[in-house]
Amino acid sequence: MPLPQVDPTQYETQLSRKHERIERDFAEFDLPAIDLYRSPSTHYRMRAEFRVWHDGDDLYYVMFEPGDNRSPLRIDTCPMVSERIHSVMFELLDAIRPDPRLRFRLFQVDFLSTLSGELLVSLLYHRPIGEEWIEAVRPLRETFGIDIVGRSRKNKIVLERDYVIEQLEIDGRNYSYKQTENSFTQPNAEVCRQMIHWALDASREAGGDLVEFYCGNGNFTLPLAQNFRRVVATEISKESVRSARFNIEQNGIDNIDVLRMPSEDLSLVLKGQKETRKVNGLALDECEFTTVLVDPPRAGLDDETVSQVVEYQHILYISCNPETLRENLREITKTHRIERFAIFDQFPYTEHLECGVYLTRV
Repeated sequence: MPLPQVDPTQYETQLSRKHERIERDFAEFDLPAIDLYRSPSTHYRMRAEFRVWHDGDDLYYVMFEPGDNRSPLRIDTCPMVSERIHSVMFELLDAIRPDPRLRFRLFQVDFLSTLSGELLVSLLYHRPIGEEWIEAVRPLRETFGIDIVGRSRKNKIVLERDYVIEQLEIDGRNYSYKQTENSFTQPNAEVCRQMIHWALDASREAGGDLVEFYCGNGNFTLPLAQNFRRVVATEISKESVRSARFNIEQNGIDNIDVLRMPSEDLSLVLKGQKETRKVNGLALDECEFTTVLVDPPRAGLDDETVSQVVEYQHILYISCNPETLRENLREITKTHRIERFAIFDQFPYTEHLECGVYLTRV
């Protein structure tokens, strides 16, 4: 993870620059007024990964500047991580440092926290770990009130959970999310809440049914289900699908189906060009899919997926890369009009920015 310069006095300035950049880079489109959503100026990351540096008897966290993995920068404070992570990370390393069973060939520590204070710590090793490691690490779980995962090659040891439960209050309703270690989750929980709120508001009058590609653990899926008669979502990660189904059950939502299959396969099924047992009993032919939600990786949507999403009346596009979003919009806006456009400052003090676009067929 690269090291941003966290300076709360400069937060509004850096956000204004991002806003200006989006207005400039998307000037070719007829944008409505941009909805702007801020991040907390400090302690905003719910998850973080740190390399561990060994220097004689010393042991400390390091980070690197972008593009330079050979010049480690020692970390003795880290105002970008959540207060829960920050309250534990350095004392945890102090506890590990004197014990060779814990420190030997430890090369990385990962943290996953929640707004409610749960914390999961993963310790990654370049050597086998077993009973001796468990005996040494178990007291740390009690001392710091954390769950711990140990990882070495082809080995994973869990004390006692490998997940946390996040609680997000969105528009007056509380949602519980199982977030599993080593799986994708939104790193900035406060901004994530704002993203979901925006998506809810933008699609409130869409009606009909929703199809979602890249649904992950159901981050958007669960709240958006209230705006639609049915939701059918796809995801290819086995762990994310398990988490999504767990979250659906825990939140008592009964109009969502999550399928473990590529988005292009579901599109072929909906067109009647492919058959699969995965959709047996879902009566998809009775659905009226008015809206599609896509939240792709940084590479954006490929040409085939673009051709799929433009078939829907409404498109909700959540983007983590404005450059690929702009390229996709050049094609999508041939058939759809941009109704809403939002900026979400998910990663303060960096060049990264998330955007949301709601489009309707012309």
